[in-house]
Amino acid sequence: QVQLVESGGGSVQAGGSLKLSCTVSGYIAPRYCMAWFRQVPGREREGVASEEGDEFTFYADSVKGRFTISKDSAKNILYLQMNGLKPEDSAMYYCAADPLVCLAEGEVTLRPNVYKYWGEGTQVTVSA
Repeated sequence: QVQLVESGGGSVQAGGSLKLSCTVSGYIAPRYCMAWFRQVPGREREGVASEEGDEFTFYADSVKGRFTISKDSAKNILYLQMNGLKPEDSAMYYCAADPLVCLAEGEVTLRPNVYKYWGEGTQVTVSA
């Protein structure tokens, strides 16, 4: 059974940093790609950053230059380093995984409907 478990969320002041982790257990595929999403109540889930191993990463314009996605494939852990946090970054953050996403690139990799496996989320709150 595949499980994705996020951790590292919390409350910080604007300008601060957090590092989220997503630990994957269970078998997905020989190769799979992952992404981070976020969602605020009443709004659609938004893609934040995606990765395809060391070859490709893609970021939403709103986080470009501030967030960094990375993956430790040996440990099956996905990370999201978030610097320069803003109040508008406050949301529930989710990680997602899917093997077929590795065939795509760019904006497609930030669409929630292309991912099969999801975590339960970790809350990030940024105060002004």
